[in-house]
Amino acid sequence: MGDANKIPVGIVGASGYGGVQLVRLLLDHPLLELVYLGGESTAGKAIGEIYPHLGHRVSLKVESVDLEVIGDRCQVVFLSLPNGLAYKMAPRLLEKGCKVLDLSADFRFSNLETYTSWYGVDRQDGAIASTAVYGLPELYRDRIVDAQLIGCPGCYPTASLLGIAPLLKQGLILSETAIIDAKSGTSGGGRQPPKTGMLLAEADNSFGAYGIGGRHRHTPEIEEICSDLAGHEVLMQFTPHLVPMVRGILATIYATMRDPGLVRDDLLTIYQAFYRNAPWVQVLPSGIYPQTKWACHTNLCYIGVEIDPRTGRVIVISAIDNLMKGQAGQAVQCLNIMMGWDETLGLPQLSFYP
Repeated sequence: MGDANKIPVGIVGASGYGGVQLVRLLLDHPLLELVYLGGESTAGKAIGEIYPHLGHRVSLKVESVDLEVIGDRCQVVFLSLPNGLAYKMAPRLLEKGCKVLDLSADFRFSNLETYTSWYGVDRQDGAIASTAVYGLPELYRDRIVDAQLIGCPGCYPTASLLGIAPLLKQGLILSETAIIDAKSGTSGGGRQPPKTGMLLAEADNSFGAYGIGGRHRHTPEIEEICSDLAGHEVLMQFTPHLVPMVRGILATIYATMRDPGLVRDDLLTIYQAFYRNAPWVQVLPSGIYPQTKWACHTNLCYIGVEIDPRTGRVIVISAIDNLMKGQAGQAVQCLNIMMGWDETLGLPQLSFYP
């Protein structure tokens, strides 16, 4: 029998990297009980068989995906699936009264035509998709509180948007000059059979860019939220890179200031005010710049700010763990807000260092 005082939760897509982070977080959460794990390719296997390090804590088996069973057993469902699957499952789960948090791209866009053009999936679920809230709490907390359906942000957009949001919201930069130069660890590629570039022999001791020239799928997601923040359409130069480490994203943002007279301490004051009610964003003191290791295994985003008076440019550096604040941790943070709980509940606040 389950614990009557805890909210029953399920994960569909439990065997991927996002799913296994969620398993760990939900086991540690004082008000949630993990009651369902779903998946197709791993159905029938115990989660401890797929991930032996979990065997002593979790006895659940992965079940084939049955929306009726999930809806009857769970009050909350995390969908940790490849793009193009969640939008088919969410309507029935919502009908059955579940809160749904989707970790894929299916519900991140307010304009479904944008989704279709970038992800190649034709959608007819506009009515339900329009109820989805973009799950970046630091920007949309007031909407997340009342939501039933959350489109959790991508990892690159999370690091990038938290870094640039105060600049756009306050009109401090010439938006057309903004450049986001971002680096990710290899776990961002997921757990599917490895692409050649993800093999240790290929990725180790190497460092390269990909999705260059506005071709990466996170570009339109970043642009949509940046446009919302700025109050006008914003195009963003975004270049992702693969770094030979497992976890972490570092985004370095450059833009020309509207007022070249502002100094670093002015910007730090603006950033600290912008994030004063954001327990998961740490604006670093003057002259300190973040490193991915600080955020590793936590739900934190560390932000450092600098101004180059010679060029009139601001430089913002943002660091997160791509699987935590960039994925599973942020989803749990959103659920905490949806349930009216403290948004830090059940989420790790310090990395194991070094």
